[in-house]
Amino acid sequence: MENEGQRGTGIDFGCTGKVALITGAGRGLGRVTAEALMCAGAKVIVSDISQDALDECAEALPNVKTIRCDVSNPDDVDRMFEFVVAMGEGLDFLVNNAGIGGPVAAVDELTNEDITSITNVNINGLFYCARRATPLLKTRGGGAIINVSSVAGRMGYAERSVYSASKWAVIGLTRSLSVELGKYNIRVNSVLPGVIEGERHERLYRAKAQRLGISYEEAEERFFDQVALRCNIPPRDIAAAIVYFCSPAASRVSGQALGICGDIQYMRQ
Repeated sequence: MENEGQRGTGIDFGCTGKVALITGAGRGLGRVTAEALMCAGAKVIVSDISQDALDECAEALPNVKTIRCDVSNPDDVDRMFEFVVAMGEGLDFLVNNAGIGGPVAAVDELTNEDITSITNVNINGLFYCARRATPLLKTRGGGAIINVSSVAGRMGYAERSVYSASKWAVIGLTRSLSVELGKYNIRVNSVLPGVIEGERHERLYRAKAQRLGISYEEAEERFFDQVALRCNIPPRDIAAAIVYFCSPAASRVSGQALGICGDIQYMRQ
């Protein structure tokens, strides 16, 4: 009798011939996601607010197309989608990855600029991009939108209230668009990363250590005490989840918020 494992599952994780647009993808998680989608067979367009980051990305991944865009500026977003349309290959996936962390500050210390800068990128930017992507996805007969939220989007986060609120909003937008766009075969899901390995997490621990008067290593250990798997998250793990949500393997998955965080139990400064 043929071994069950030898038969294969027939599960398709490929995205061959599909077109993906990833925002905020010149560096970090976005660039890793671009590479992962390219490995899955997709054609990838990368946007970023930083031209230097785009140039670095184009050098590292010569087959990507790049376009500068500040997602908090609706005119910039319009120009980005005009670029996508001008390519003439349509659009199958939108990955709303662009986002900012903002300051670590008590609520009564926040400035108007602190509040508006975060919400303009982390909330308004997603609306601007989803608004322009939806007609293109409808034209293709369906597709996928993946919104990058955060584990801070499912729990309270002291002294990061605006950031946390913006990431809760991402999940609300994901669920609402899933209901709204499902009839067009457009799937909408979100990923909720924990602390991602790289320069950003190092800055986070360094700032925490300085604030509390402890060593970097102790600051990291205090964070791990909140995480079941006691780990930071490699960007490739999040990118793999995004590829899954884009792929035919997730053709019946929508409205979900997938935590990729090592099971963070709570957040504290």
